[in-house]
Amino acid sequence: MILSCRSVLVIVSAALIVCAADAQQTNPTGAPNAPSATAAQQSAGQQGATEAEVLKQEESQRILGVVPMFGVTSRQNAAPLTTDQKFHLFVKNALDPFVYVAVGIQAGIAQAQNNFEAYGQGAEGYAKRYGAALADGTASNFFSNFLYPTLLKEDPRYFRFGEGPVKHRIGYALAQEFVCHTDKGGRSFNFSNVLGAVSAGGLSNAYYPPDDRGFGLTMSRAGISLMWGSLGGLISEFWPDIHRKVFEKHPKTGSKP
Repeated sequence: MILSCRSVLVIVSAALIVCAADAQQTNPTGAPNAPSATAAQQSAGQQGATEAEVLKQEESQRILGVVPMFGVTSRQNAAPLTTDQKFHLFVKNALDPFVYVAVGIQAGIAQAQNNFEAYGQGAEGYAKRYGAALADGTASNFFSNFLYPTLLKEDPRYFRFGEGPVKHRIGYALAQEFVCHTDKGGRSFNFSNVLGAVSAGGLSNAYYPPDDRGFGLTMSRAGISLMWGSLGGLISEFWPDIHRKVFEKHPKTGSKP
């Protein structure tokens, strides 16, 4: 992503944390709050569904009905994805219409800021920026959600914690870019994400202008990608809480029937 898109991510992440903290403050007794209860209800409701049905539900999640959250699960004990399921997750993310709209906006901002100056301006310059941004996203998605998770037997999904102190959940969310669930059921360093970021950054040298290539820039892009991916974990962790707080109406305590 370019700087402007990252700024939006930071603002959204900060808003999510503030709202989540506010929600927790309404429960000073330390008893399980609404997110925990809802997670338990979801778990109970999922017990009667098959793994395929639950997975299908999870892969239809969206923020505000628009932004995809296909690779997020609230089940810490979710069954590992098969190779076919990992490939399906990659394809579903790659072909979602929102991706093409977001890339179009990103390319427009990049052109307005004259990023990758060698691409030029006009329709041709916009097309080159659009193609580069789309290639970046697709490559990162392919390496991090399919290729390396398949080779290394790692799960590419974000496993939402969903309960407990906000500070703990923030730390958990930020760490998930570097900690993954394995197909054997344990946890390990997230080699898929790290290698995926480096591989996508290296591949970009094939289509970026000469002045925007090189080992140093590749590693810098990989590091920045991981940093913003880690912040993106905050959205995956807290969005369901915010959705319940803002969009789901609850009856007022003490109201008359």
